[in-house]
Amino acid sequence: MICPVCKHDNLEGLDNCENCNADLRTADIPQPHNAFESRLMTDHISELSPREPFTVSPDEPIASAIALMQRERIGCVPVISDGDLVGIFTERDALLKLATRSLDGITVKDVMTPDPVALRREDTPAVALHKMAVGGFRHIPLVEEGRLTGIISARDIFRHVISIL
Repeated sequence: MICPVCKHDNLEGLDNCENCNADLRTADIPQPHNAFESRLMTDHISELSPREPFTVSPDEPIASAIALMQRERIGCVPVISDGDLVGIFTERDALLKLATRSLDGITVKDVMTPDPVALRREDTPAVALHKMAVGGFRHIPLVEEGRLTGIISARDIFRHVISIL
């Protein structure tokens, strides 16, 4: 790791620079360089007005979940069991897992993505963008103590980015 103070090339994992003893423990944490980056790293997801999601249960017929998504023009439905988020069913799940199958007898739990990546309302847009980019997601549920509180989409993030610009 290159020391940000003296530019000495240190071994990865060192807490302090071997040359100048500068603290290296936080040297790899990104720092904003302008007002735009600062807003992405300090605003909270709650400021994006996350939508109240429509939800389904794991035992619901998949045809019913798809009908809900079509009717409400939404790209996903979080799956709730006993008040807890247990999965998410997305358009991608429908395309990849159901394309050549009959929907008869298939329940949401048969094709949902279990244990989805989630965010908290105090997470930043930068964190959301990172999770979406790394995971290839367009929607991420928001949770508080395991309970679903909202859903955020890539469209919500991009609207926020545009409002900052």
